[in-house]
Amino acid sequence: MSPKSGTPKKNLMLFAGRSHHELAEEVAKHLNVSVTPQQARTFANGEIFVRFEESVRGVDAFVIQSQCPPINEWIMEQLIMVDALKRASAKRITVIMPFYAYSRQDKKHKGREPISARLIADLFKTAGADRIMTVDLHTAQIQGFFDGPVDHLFAQNVLCQYLSDNYGTSDITVVSPDSGRVRLAEKWAQQLGDRPIAFIHKTRDPDQPNEAVANRVVGKVQGRLCVLIDDIIDTGGTIVKATESLLNEGASDVVIAATHGILSDPAVERLANSSAREVVLTNTLPIPEEKRFAKMSVLSIAPLVATAIQQVFEDGSVTSMFDGQA
Repeated sequence: MSPKSGTPKKNLMLFAGRSHHELAEEVAKHLNVSVTPQQARTFANGEIFVRFEESVRGVDAFVIQSQCPPINEWIMEQLIMVDALKRASAKRITVIMPFYAYSRQDKKHKGREPISARLIADLFKTAGADRIMTVDLHTAQIQGFFDGPVDHLFAQNVLCQYLSDNYGTSDITVVSPDSGRVRLAEKWAQQLGDRPIAFIHKTRDPDQPNEAVANRVVGKVQGRLCVLIDDIIDTGGTIVKATESLLNEGASDVVIAATHGILSDPAVERLANSSAREVVLTNTLPIPEEKRFAKMSVLSIAPLVATAIQQVFEDGSVTSMFDGQA
């Protein structure tokens, strides 16, 4: 750099794992960049190899990977990508996990259990990540597991805009599938025009994963369009039972809205055959054609992620994107 050249020009580079290339390409398009070419392959014994085909020295690197099945393979690939970037002298490495793997293992329910969400954070820090960016964490406390900045993005704006455009807001009640997400329902209700809220009182057996019993509806839902919200739909059992409870209590209709569509079997069958009017998800995780059905709508979070990347790259404020929401 010559004495008169001032501060060196920053260089943004986007890197993508193999799990959800469509989302990475869409993010790249919004940023007006290309996904950096790389070699990536899995050997016969399951080991993963990655090599970038361009110099990354001094760059601001953003590494996007959707952590979907086979989830452990894609986590490992993203870790290896971060390690490769660190060893190749990238200046700053931001790990983008649209869905944060193991986020439901954020605390010990019983003795001798792991806190796997913390382990994920530690693994990426050890690999060389300087920063993590993710969408709709299962619990906000996970932000504190990583020793560095965590940009927590919210898909609420994307989902609420879709609901407003397609259903209006006048007769909507926002419903949480359990008492633990009432605060989230309040935020949705406020954004949709100070709508009323309700929640499903349910019980869950800690020894039976993905199993819940929907009990009674708390709140006024009779004659209302109920927007049933959640961050994750996995097997779909909880959300479908909640739908039936709402309709049994006199709701005029139910629309299911969630950020992360894991859709483990038999979720697709359950949701497609449910009494819900529509199921609205985002593309934080890939949803292949064979898992889509007539009343499913998938919204893109690429513009949201791209805007956040631009804010980080320009040393701006990600928080300002959400009016200080935390």
